[in-house]
Amino acid sequence: MTSRWLWHVSQITRRMWFRASLFSILAVVTALVAIVLGPYIPGDLPTKIGADAVDNVLGIIASSMLAVTTFSLSTMVAAYAAATSNVTPRATKLVMEDTTTQNVLATFIGSFLYSLVGIIALSTGAYGSTGRVVLFVVTAGVIVLIVVTLLRWIDHLSRLGRVTETTARVEKAAAEAIRLHCRQPHMGGCPMTEIPRSARPIYATRIGYVQHLDVGALSDVAEGGKGQIFVCATPGAFVTPVDPIAFAEGSDVAEQESDIRACYTIDDVRSFDQDPRFGLSVMAEIASRALSPAINDPGTAIDVIGRAVRLLAISAEPSDAPQEVSYRRIQIPAIALGDLFDDLFTPIARDGAGIVEVGVRLQKAMLVLSRLGPAEFAKNAARHSQLALQRASRGLTLEHDLAILRDLAAQVGRG
Repeated sequence: MTSRWLWHVSQITRRMWFRASLFSILAVVTALVAIVLGPYIPGDLPTKIGADAVDNVLGIIASSMLAVTTFSLSTMVAAYAAATSNVTPRATKLVMEDTTTQNVLATFIGSFLYSLVGIIALSTGAYGSTGRVVLFVVTAGVIVLIVVTLLRWIDHLSRLGRVTETTARVEKAAAEAIRLHCRQPHMGGCPMTEIPRSARPIYATRIGYVQHLDVGALSDVAEGGKGQIFVCATPGAFVTPVDPIAFAEGSDVAEQESDIRACYTIDDVRSFDQDPRFGLSVMAEIASRALSPAINDPGTAIDVIGRAVRLLAISAEPSDAPQEVSYRRIQIPAIALGDLFDDLFTPIARDGAGIVEVGVRLQKAMLVLSRLGPAEFAKNAARHSQLALQRASRGLTLEHDLAILRDLAAQVGRG
């Protein structure tokens, strides 16, 4: 599993300012490289290629990139607002981590700084006639980069913040977390067993959600204490100082409590990375918002149900590789399949109880899931089929609609 520090680094690299800072530094260095390479350029070359025109070109880039960056930032903020109001606030983080948007803004800001540094250096005479050649060639490359970036940005703007595009991002994040969980359902540790009475409870010092658990560091603590650690709070769990996040058994447990707590990253909101249930909950939230009277978009809810089947199908994929146990002193519970079904389908069945097309799509989804995986899939599919039917019987008033749902639910029951 990813260590705590590597996870924090990955979170930093997803921030928008990170790429913008890297591009800005690269732009400044590129503008100054012309000063170093100037002495190696033939003296008669500037007049042959018209390097004196670089002053005007840099001025155009500086003024235009500032305006384009401002426009792009306002467009980006509008897309975030649209994702918040039309999809769900929980999905906005994924929109903010969009690499295309970050690269575009970083390119525009970097081009602006490049031209600004170039203009300043030219005004001081730092380049000389031969240095202008290098600056001219690099500026031509920057112009090509700007044109390509603008074309990509125009195409990307048509999708940024849209409901379908944002839902696809949530599905991708949830799918990655589910695949990781399928490969390592116990996060590299052993399956959870009964906790000994002699084990000492470990409590969190703050209230929030577990975003990341460094199982490798936790294993090192257990090895040092020559004992075992029983994890109670996995990523996604809401922890408080009154509920134990783990139980530890070993010779030096009292001295290791702070080290065990340090393996947990706790914050105010949940994270998609190690928490498959969060991605599924956000998918269900998108459908629930679409079914609200204010939006009234059953089509989005039906689309989410189809994506939900695709996500749960990942858990049904057979795996020939044995489950690798990397940390034998750590015991971690796996996520129950029933919890995944509950996170996905309970909100949709509740909010779509009065819409027959949503009910039909739910029953058909349960029929597929009942035949897709092992017996546990059929059991949970039949359970949610009946729950959805009971909710629909209270929300629908036409007997014809209820008869259709009863017939589909009967097929789910027969498997």
